[in-house]
Amino acid sequence: MEQKTKILVCEDDENLGMLLREYLRIKNYDVDLFPDGELGFKAFSREKYDLCILDVMMPKKDGFTLAQDIRALNNSVPIIFLSAKSLKEDVLEGFRSGADDYMTKPFNMEELIFRIEAILKRTNSQKERAQTSFEFGKFTFDAKCKELVFEDEIMHLTTKETDLLMLLARNGNNVLERNYALKTIWIDDNYFNARSMDVYITKLRKKLQKDPTVQILNVHGKGYKLIYPEKEQD
Repeated sequence: MEQKTKILVCEDDENLGMLLREYLRIKNYDVDLFPDGELGFKAFSREKYDLCILDVMMPKKDGFTLAQDIRALNNSVPIIFLSAKSLKEDVLEGFRSGADDYMTKPFNMEELIFRIEAILKRTNSQKERAQTSFEFGKFTFDAKCKELVFEDEIMHLTTKETDLLMLLARNGNNVLERNYALKTIWIDDNYFNARSMDVYITKLRKKLQKDPTVQILNVHGKGYKLIYPEKEQD
């Protein structure tokens, strides 16, 4: 089951807070709502959030201070400010406090969703680009060295094999769309490149046969899925 994106919302206006929470839940986000900055910070200290939406003017701890405290714990989690304060100085202070975005009230809920999606897409792609080593089943895969290791055996991969396995690994247990893979690695999703990708999928399957719990499945009409047992969380 795919894990939902978890969002921390801090908003002291009870009606707006509940409206935000319900709207985000309808959009399939997992949302925790708190009415002040202190409760919000306590929650952030004990839970893992993918994005924070903070009201600026809140009791006990204002949004700017909360953002700075959050940044002290996590310097990469995206933060969006919501505020009735629209002066240039307020907006600049918001960004200086560590914001990724700043929306003035009243705002459009659909626009908020678009901004959330844009920020998450950017931060997720940055995480993906940063990750070049993976573990699945009994394999260790190092994309930088172009090596797939099974127990003590090192298998050297070609550039295309490496690029394809890296996309599959980044989408581990989720579908890698065929056209996305073609355009990312082969630039063009024409017939000949599609046949070429099929050849490389076959080559990777042969290498992965050493561990029967790891497979590349065809997902009809969509693409491929690298499946392997999920490691239990400590």
